[in-house]
Amino acid sequence: MLAFGLGFHRQPWGPESLATRLGTLLRERLGLGFSASGGPRVSAHSGELPVIRIPQKTRLRAEERLKRVAGGKAPALRLARPGRLLIMGKRPQLNLHAGYTFGKFDQVPLVSKGWKHRKAAGDYFVINNTRNQPPVLPEEEEKLREKVRSFSSLGLCSELRDALDRMGISHPSRVQAQTIAALLRGKNVLCAAETGSGKTLSYLLPVLHTLTSESAEVGDADCDGPRSLVLVPSRELADQLLEVAQSLTADLKVNVRTVGGGRGMGNVKLTLSRGAIDLLIATPGVLWKALRRDFISLRNLTHLVLDEADTLFDESFVELLEDILLHTQIAAHPSETRGVERKAQLVVIGATFPGGVGELLSKVTDLGSIITIKSKGLHYLMPHVRQKFMKVKRQDKASDLLQTLKELTAENAGAGVLVFCNSAATVNWLGYVLDDHRIKHCRLQGNMQAEKRSGIFCTFQQGLVDILLCTDIASRGLDTQRVEVVINYDFPPTLCDYIHRAGRVGRVGSKILGSVVSFVTHPWDVELVQKIETAARQKVILPGLESEIKQPVKKSIPELSKDQN
Repeated sequence: MLAFGLGFHRQPWGPESLATRLGTLLRERLGLGFSASGGPRVSAHSGELPVIRIPQKTRLRAEERLKRVAGGKAPALRLARPGRLLIMGKRPQLNLHAGYTFGKFDQVPLVSKGWKHRKAAGDYFVINNTRNQPPVLPEEEEKLREKVRSFSSLGLCSELRDALDRMGISHPSRVQAQTIAALLRGKNVLCAAETGSGKTLSYLLPVLHTLTSESAEVGDADCDGPRSLVLVPSRELADQLLEVAQSLTADLKVNVRTVGGGRGMGNVKLTLSRGAIDLLIATPGVLWKALRRDFISLRNLTHLVLDEADTLFDESFVELLEDILLHTQIAAHPSETRGVERKAQLVVIGATFPGGVGELLSKVTDLGSIITIKSKGLHYLMPHVRQKFMKVKRQDKASDLLQTLKELTAENAGAGVLVFCNSAATVNWLGYVLDDHRIKHCRLQGNMQAEKRSGIFCTFQQGLVDILLCTDIASRGLDTQRVEVVINYDFPPTLCDYIHRAGRVGRVGSKILGSVVSFVTHPWDVELVQKIETAARQKVILPGLESEIKQPVKKSIPELSKDQN
């Protein structure tokens, strides 16, 4: 009789019994979803793409064999429903289940493929969250807990440990443990980890510990400039860091001060001249002006911290940052961080890996002396945050925003909402629109005077206002645990900006998962959305973001010919 290479002996069976036998063997050998009667089990949700768990050629061969045996009437093989949807949109045929994995050479279908056409307005897709809680301590950090039981195991002083206990923090995260240990050994460190992973404490704790342990060795006469310096891109972040540092130094004799732009250089000079400064938190612009006017010296630094480094290495700050770095002496070896003529440790912190870091830092230190610490979730889309992308017309954006805000207010009153715009002018104009509709809100953008900006974010954090219209100054480093929804009224110009904005929700330790809603309007917005959707479907990192320090390319001088000589 017939044998189909599936491992059974020749038997004098008829077509029907042979088809039943084939179905049973396929179910056993290939794990297909068949019912008890031998027929294929069909998914309860019609219109959804089946998930193929066997090679395509094997499936086609099996279907052809079934057709030949059953006289060409056998139905196509259908697999059981694999689980929850990862990507969901208006067209069910483009939905993607969380259990499906694309092959290396598979073509990836995209909902946003035709979004550059004007008729695509009204289309949308959602990247659903695949985790049901914000990150607290991943499995890797639980394993690390077994080795590092507490902050005392890292060698931190008792005053800092007591301050951490008052803040409700008992164990270090993986990023914190690695960064603290490296800094206490005198290493230069570049730490890149996702937003909300505790990077602030990872550098503040070893810096304050060093300042405390060496305070007896530093005399009162030696007070020429600050002993440690933290550079941040915005005044709001500087004020937030000041609060955290003051909480940690409540039992320590450590002087912490901050200087930021918009308050006049007279106030800056007065702040810098009032005795010794152990820890100075500053923005690049005002520090550069203070250096040019000889208000401050950076010769005695023990630590130089560049927080939110991906922003500081941007074109708007890089020239100021380079000039500041040239005023410092950065250690190239741990032995240089001790002694009378000690040099400063360099600490670079960011939620994304800063671009161009090798070209600038190679001018002030040996790149080989920098230890790189990266989290496993770096540059991935956050799996616990629901992200929705809507293709809208430019003239409909305001009305869509009003509708979204009304729905949020009706569903969850008191939820914190951040609405991001790409310019200060858009923030102001959108504020007038919300005023006309009597929607209470506040605005935060870089063109505001320092007096107006100082208390705006605190007002939002305290829950006095639930809606904050802002530019990207609110997307870097600020603690936003009460935020439940982020709305990108203007889609961010880069993938790095999208990571920072989306990182305002679902932060470590928060009780709310949060969600992100993005309005997609322009063709260049669509190109970024397609990269995000492709990364989500393939479960890979976002493309185009650096992940290591690159050595600067040496520019060779062309040799002159004999005639030119």
